[in-house]
Amino acid sequence: MAEPSSSSSSSSSTAWSEVPLAALNYSVRRRLSLYLNPRSPVAPDWTTLAEQLGYEFLEIRALEGRADPTGRLLHDWPARCPARNTVGCLLRLLRALQRHDVLADLGPSIEEDCKKYLERKRQEAEQPVQVPAVDSSEPKTLERQGITIRDDPLGLSPELFDAFICYCQKDIEFVQEMIQELEQTEHKLKLCVFDRDVLPGTCVWTITSELIEKRCRRMVVVISDDYLDSEECDFQTKFALSLSPGARMKRLIPVKCKPMQKKFPSILNFITVCDYTNRHTQKWFWIRLAKSLLLP
Repeated sequence: MAEPSSSSSSSSSTAWSEVPLAALNYSVRRRLSLYLNPRSPVAPDWTTLAEQLGYEFLEIRALEGRADPTGRLLHDWPARCPARNTVGCLLRLLRALQRHDVLADLGPSIEEDCKKYLERKRQEAEQPVQVPAVDSSEPKTLERQGITIRDDPLGLSPELFDAFICYCQKDIEFVQEMIQELEQTEHKLKLCVFDRDVLPGTCVWTITSELIEKRCRRMVVVISDDYLDSEECDFQTKFALSLSPGARMKRLIPVKCKPMQKKFPSILNFITVCDYTNRHTQKWFWIRLAKSLLLP
């Protein structure tokens, strides 16, 4: 892979010196983690980045136990180093660490995220100032901020997930097994499980749509006879399908967790199913599901 010239990477660092790290989307953060998480004797990794941010030895040791230490560094960066909370600073550090491979691969995606952020800010600035109505129907709280247990209360670094798990309460034991197999093994996936991760007190439909559309890369639908009777599962499934018509983005993954007496939902008939009930293929079940969720 060709190494980017110092002038081009320096100009990028300068250009994005006013863009906060919050502008970086999930895909960039995950790919950055794939580069920096593995410990390497020859290439600077996340520990070197942590040292550059002022982390001490014991703090770095504490981060070693996390599945995604690079992701945690990015999450904590705005609060820990507010004066350096910019994309430009991140690029300068990567260049100082001589991680030209990261700059070459992620540079275009980082530039795209920064341009989208600046365009949003430009559009917001151009909106006319409106006098608020006396009897406003606008919510008095920011419903889409601080909705999960690890969310930044200010909304600067929303918690992100690999997959939203759509399930009914009677299938919670299967969901607990899924957590054990996908999060607590070598797969190190991060699942959004409503009863575990979502804070109480906000509108179910609002936060569910926020999580599925903006916080989770994919959605696993746990199918059973009880699923068919759940209004929440019906809403979540149809909403996810509306975001990816024809399953072109491989966003929705149906999982059959129990033998069914009722007919399989027709809206999912065209999507390949992961069948936990087939004893002949059960030994491959978790690895197939994990690989599906790990796709870019």
